[in-house]
Amino acid sequence: MSETAKPKVRLLNITVQPFSDITSSARTCYSSKGIVLPKDVSEDSESNRFMPLVQSIYQAGHHTTFQHTHLQFSLENVSRNFIWSFLHSHPFYNSEQVSQRYVLVKKDQFYYPENLNDQELQLFDECYEYQIKAYKSLRKKLMPLVETEYLKRFKSRKGSKQCTTDVKKKSQEIARYVLPLGTTAYLHHTISFLTLMRYNRLCNSFDVPHEQKIVIQMMMDEVLKADPTIADVLQDPMDLKDTPEYEFMQHFTQSNADQFNKEFDDDLEGGYSKLVDYKVHGEKTLARSIRQVFALSKDSYTDKELIEYVLNSNSNKVLSETMNVNVHSKLMRSLMHVHYTFQKKLSHAADSQDQRHRMTPGSRPVLQSVVSDQADFIIPKLFELDSDLKTLYVDHMETIWEFFRKAKDLGMSFENRSYLLPNSLCLRFYESGDLLALKHKMEMRLCYNAQEEIFFASVDEAQEIFKVHPTIGQFLAPPCKVRSMAKAKPICPEGPRFCGVPVWKLSLDEYSRTI
Repeated sequence: MSETAKPKVRLLNITVQPFSDITSSARTCYSSKGIVLPKDVSEDSESNRFMPLVQSIYQAGHHTTFQHTHLQFSLENVSRNFIWSFLHSHPFYNSEQVSQRYVLVKKDQFYYPENLNDQELQLFDECYEYQIKAYKSLRKKLMPLVETEYLKRFKSRKGSKQCTTDVKKKSQEIARYVLPLGTTAYLHHTISFLTLMRYNRLCNSFDVPHEQKIVIQMMMDEVLKADPTIADVLQDPMDLKDTPEYEFMQHFTQSNADQFNKEFDDDLEGGYSKLVDYKVHGEKTLARSIRQVFALSKDSYTDKELIEYVLNSNSNKVLSETMNVNVHSKLMRSLMHVHYTFQKKLSHAADSQDQRHRMTPGSRPVLQSVVSDQADFIIPKLFELDSDLKTLYVDHMETIWEFFRKAKDLGMSFENRSYLLPNSLCLRFYESGDLLALKHKMEMRLCYNAQEEIFFASVDEAQEIFKVHPTIGQFLAPPCKVRSMAKAKPICPEGPRFCGVPVWKLSLDEYSRTI
């Protein structure tokens, strides 16, 4: 593995120092003299005398004091596999990551596990070379078809520079489905010190513990340079064999990925997402919670009147704000009592975006359990318009899985060969959310600019909610429709990124797109 391909971690910002932040906030709880500042601890010549206090509150599980220190890292040359499986699999972070949708991937942007032998290294080289060539080839071959579909929306842009740029980006967005999970990325990643401690404790967990351990240790080393004192509080990483996933897999050994995947897909009936559970009395509970906020009697207004007042942006102007302030509104928090659970199937590429909606959490799979030797991938809708391109795409997927099977025949661990799997890999999981979080997500993902799988999954979900809760479901819409109901200008908040379709005039049943 070349030097440039190794993970690189830098600590860009730290609020003060972990030990000073933790100690000062803990002492403030018991201070009769007011706020204890971090500098009061750092300037204390005997500040180490507070270590027993820090250790004591840590052992007791009083961890809120460990959240005051925030750490902004830059991470480079880390795999998409690791980012999806570990960095973005929880709600307590903020990331700004280079986009495969809009930024071209280059041939040197691939992750190599450190422990490959010569044969395995050669196979990695061959597979990665095949995938980058397929990516470049598909990107080029897709452009005429993408341009045709693009000009159906933007007839006046034919021959324009914007048309050329947009077509290239849309073509590479679709071509990226052949890229490996070992494709690297760079990102800003901000977490609290408590989250870093949790990372450290659980870095030896599925799916890629070796890479996780390397990167998390580098992150921790950066913090220890800034404050070596905190080493006295840290726990050693938990052994992989002690994690609940590993223990479960030892006791329940009859997993059958192919059979499970077929059963899951049969349940979905060809869709992206299906409602499998919800609060039956959701609309009644929502109306009751609205009444509770304002002390309204049962006979004052109907449930329908109250719900429509809250969810209609014409009466509730907060809904048309581009800044999501919903959770800060006492009235809007009544939406948190309505809850839905969906059964979903997305590609790894799409789910890597879907999981960024941290308030609609999902139970993502352990890849080792659900990936079989059979090619199992999502086909973007555009390929359905050209049978030759579709055949080429399917052939690429079968070839990639052949590399995956060859890696298995060489005795390579699943962890290492998982990096060869393509972005198109099917992921099946359950995802839940309350109405407050789901409404915001729908506004972002029912937009025609949203990634196509998330868009169609959101259409499925909005339609499913409408079936069981029509008073609620009628108000699940993209930003343009919400702003249109509020008579806000401009109707589309995307400016030059306007999708080209007056979606605010369409009913949910009329939503359709190929790009």
